[in-house]
Amino acid sequence: MQEVYDFLKNCGTYYLATVEGDQPRVRPFGTIDLFEEKLYIQTGKSKEVSKQISQNPKVEICAFADGKWLRIACSLVRDDRIEAKEHMLDAYPNLKGMYSATDDNTEVLYMKDATATFSSFTEPPKTVRF
Repeated sequence: MQEVYDFLKNCGTYYLATVEGDQPRVRPFGTIDLFEEKLYIQTGKSKEVSKQISQNPKVEICAFADGKWLRIACSLVRDDRIEAKEHMLDAYPNLKGMYSATDDNTEVLYMKDATATFSSFTEPPKTVRF
């Protein structure tokens, strides 16, 4: 899991895919946090992505850096604990102008039943499950 975290952190931007009805939706994300041995992302509950995840928590993430790419298939689980939100916001202090650990909008979600596959054109794929 640490390798997945390090890769996403290094990328800075990765892409999260959700489903809205029968339409895929993809958007850039930039938050990744390792908290209590789980990988977390962050968004706002008022955003469409949050509503899509509530309807169908199965998502895919794709990231690319240094000639390698990572794909993660997982389910996202909301964690409403203030401690989880604070940990994320401490890792990304620039978000504190828009989000607070105690507001009704901040949402942190951890990856569950994840299959992460590292790929490149020069090495065989490597799969990590967590």
